[in-house]
Amino acid sequence: MAYISASKPPLLKPRFYLISNPISLKSLYFFCSSAPDPPIDTSLSSTDPIPNPDPDPDPDPPVSAATIVPESPNVEVIANQRTLRGKHRNPEKLEDIICRMMANRPWTTRLQNSIRNLVPEFDHSLVYNVLHGARNSEHALQFFRWVERAGLFQHDKETHFKIIEILGRASKLNHARCILLDMTKKGVEWDEDMFVMLIDSYGKAGIVQESVKIFQKMEELGVERTIKSYDTLFKVIMRRGRYMMAKRYFNKMLSEGIMPTCHTFNLMIWGFFLSSRVETANRFFEEMKSREISPNVVTYNTMINGYHRVKKMEEAEKFFVEMKGRNIAPTVISYTTMIKGYVSVGQVDDALRLLEEMKSFGIKPNAITYSTLLPGLCDAEKMPEARNILKEMVEKYIPPKDNSIFIRLISGQCKADNLDAAADVLKAMIRLSIPTEAGHYGVLIENFCKAGVFDRAVNLLDKLIEKEVILRPQSTLEMEPSAYNPMIMYLCNNGQTAKAETFFRQLMKKGVQDPIAFNNLLRGHSTEGSPDSAFEILNIMIRRKVPSEGSAHKLLVESYLKKGEAADAKTALDSMIEQGHLPDSALYRSVMQSLFEDGRIQTASRVMNTMVEKGVKENMDLVAKILEALLLRGHVEEALGRIDVLMHSGCTPDFDNLLSVLCEKGKTIAALKLLDFGLERDFNIDFSSYDKVLDALLAAGKTLNAYSILCKIMEKGGPTDESSCKDLIKSLNEEGNTKQADILSRMMMGGDKAARSKKGKKQASIAL
Repeated sequence: MAYISASKPPLLKPRFYLISNPISLKSLYFFCSSAPDPPIDTSLSSTDPIPNPDPDPDPDPPVSAATIVPESPNVEVIANQRTLRGKHRNPEKLEDIICRMMANRPWTTRLQNSIRNLVPEFDHSLVYNVLHGARNSEHALQFFRWVERAGLFQHDKETHFKIIEILGRASKLNHARCILLDMTKKGVEWDEDMFVMLIDSYGKAGIVQESVKIFQKMEELGVERTIKSYDTLFKVIMRRGRYMMAKRYFNKMLSEGIMPTCHTFNLMIWGFFLSSRVETANRFFEEMKSREISPNVVTYNTMINGYHRVKKMEEAEKFFVEMKGRNIAPTVISYTTMIKGYVSVGQVDDALRLLEEMKSFGIKPNAITYSTLLPGLCDAEKMPEARNILKEMVEKYIPPKDNSIFIRLISGQCKADNLDAAADVLKAMIRLSIPTEAGHYGVLIENFCKAGVFDRAVNLLDKLIEKEVILRPQSTLEMEPSAYNPMIMYLCNNGQTAKAETFFRQLMKKGVQDPIAFNNLLRGHSTEGSPDSAFEILNIMIRRKVPSEGSAHKLLVESYLKKGEAADAKTALDSMIEQGHLPDSALYRSVMQSLFEDGRIQTASRVMNTMVEKGVKENMDLVAKILEALLLRGHVEEALGRIDVLMHSGCTPDFDNLLSVLCEKGKTIAALKLLDFGLERDFNIDFSSYDKVLDALLAAGKTLNAYSILCKIMEKGGPTDESSCKDLIKSLNEEGNTKQADILSRMMMGGDKAARSKKGKKQASIAL
C-alpha cells in the first residue's frame, strides 16, 4: 500500500492519507520525480567539438565527445519562482525535500528516521536524484552509504558512477577510489567510464601519479582499456608537462593494437606545444596525416595556437592557409587565435584585416576576439579603431573577458587628447553592465582638470560621490592622488569645500591620508568662513599624524579672528605652534589685539608671553597696554612674571609710565609691588616715580607701606624728597608708629653719605 506524507509540525507523529487507488511508490514519480537516467553513451564521436581558446598560458586540451560523460538529461533544475496569481503552485518533489532536510539538519539517526517515514520505499530514480540534488558532496556520500547499510536500496552501476562523479568533482578522491574498488564485492561490475572519471579527477587535482596508477589498475583488474582511457590519460599527463611519459604510453597503446583517433593526435599535439616541444608536435602532425587520419578544424586550431605561442606567425599563417586549402572552414576560434598571434608580435593591422575578413564570411566575433584585439590597438595607439571596436561591442552587448581593458582604453583616449571618447568608455561600461571603479573616474577627472574642463570633472565627481563608487569593496582600481588633489584644490578655491570634504571622507575610509588634500580642505574651510569645520579637519590630521602647513594654520587663525572668536583664534594659534610652525609678528598682534578688545587680558598676556619666548620682539606698544591692564585688574603677580620674561629677552618695559598710571588710578598696592620688584632687580627707575608712589601711599593712608618702601629706596641709595619724608614721619607719629618714625628720622640725619650724595637718577645695572 502506498502512502503520501502530509506536512506536519515537528516532534509530532506523522499523519498519512490512504490513496483510494493503490499504486506503487515508483508510479508516484510522474509528479514528484524525474524519470530514471538512460544508460550512459560511451560511443566515440567522429568529429571533435571546437574548444574555447583560453587566454591563460595553460589552456585546456582539445575536447572530444569521447571524453565527455553526459549527465542525466532527465534531472530537472527547478528555479524558485514566485507563483503567479491565479495559478497553482507545483508540489515540491520528494528528492528536493530530502535534500533540503539533509542541508538544514545534522546527519543523525533522527534525520534518518525522518527520511524513512517520508519514503517507505526507495527506488533507483529517487536515490539517483537525491545524489544529484544534494547540496554538497558530504550530504551525497552520507546518503549513499546510509541507504545501502540500512538495507533500503542496493546500489547499481549508475548510482556508483554518480557518487564517483560527485566525489571526484569535490576532490574527495580517496572515498571515490574506495567505492570504485569495492564495487565487485557488492556484485556490481566495473565500467571503463568509472575509471576514466577517476583518472580525470586525479588529474584535475594535480595528482598525476595516482591517475597513472588507476590506469594501470585497470589492466590488473581486467577492465578493458579503450582509446577513451588512453585519451584521458594523455590529457592528464600532458597538462602537467609529462610529454616523455605520454610518448611511452602512446607507443604502448600502439603495441596493444589500439589505434589513435584524430582526437588522440589533437591531445598529443596540444601537449607538446604546451611543453614547447614544437618539432615533436609537428612530427606528430605529419604522422597523423601518414596514418591517413584527416586533420580537422581542432587540429589546425591547435597548430595555429601552438605556433603563435612561440611567436612563429609565419608558420601559423601557413597552417591557416593550408586549412582553407583543405576546404576546412575556419571558425571564430581560428580567426581569434590568428588575431591574438598578430597582436602578440605587434602586427595590429593584420589583426584588423582578419577581423574584417571573418565578418565578411559571416563569422561573428566573440568576447575573446574583441578582448584579444583591444589591448593591441591600445599598445599601437590606434585609438580611433579601438573606439569603433568598443562601439561595436556595445551595440552587440558583448562584454570583454577582461575588464582591465577599460582603464587602458580610458588612459589611451586621454593620451590622444580625445576626452569625449574617453568619457564614452565609461558610458560603454555602464551599458555593458561592467562595474565602474574609482580608478576609471579618476583618470577622467585628472585629464578633465588638466584640460581646464572643470565643470565636466565636477559632474563626474557628483556621480562618484552619489553612487559611493569609492567605497565598493570589490574595487581594485583606486583613485590616484594626481586625480583627486587637483579636484579638491579646485573645489576648495571655488567655494565648494563641503563637497570636497564629502569626497575626501570617502577616500579616508579607504585609508587615504594625503597631506596635500588635508591642507587644501583646511584652507578652503578657513577661506569660506567655516573655521569650525577647518578645525575639525585639523584635529583629524593631528590624530592621524598628517603634517600640516603653516600657511593653512594662519588662514584658520585669521578665519576665527574675522568671526570675532578671539578665544578660538588663540586655540588655533597654539595648535599652530604645537605643530612646529612659527607665526609672524602680525599674526601675534592680531590675536593679542582681538583678545585685548574682547576683555580677555590674561589670555592675551599668555599669547604675549609665547610671542616673547619665540623670539618675536615687535608689538611692544601692545605689550605695554597688556601689562598695564593686568596691573590695573589686580593680576600683579602675572604682570611681574611677564615683565621678568621681557627683561630676560632684552625687552625693557617703561616702569616710570606704569608706576605713574597706577598712582593716578589709585592702584597703590600694585604700584608698591611693581616698585619693590624694580628695586630688588636694580631696574632703572626715575626718582620722581619714587615720590609719586610715596605720595600715593600717604594719600591712601598706607603709612607703613610707605615707610617700608622708603627704607628700601634709602638702602639702595635712592634720592628722596625731604618734605615727603617729614610728612611720612609726622604720619607715623600720629598713628602711634613712633619706633618707625624714629628710625626714619635717624636715617635722614645720619644716613649713608655715599647714598645721599648721589644726584638725580641712580645708575644701576639691569639684572639679566
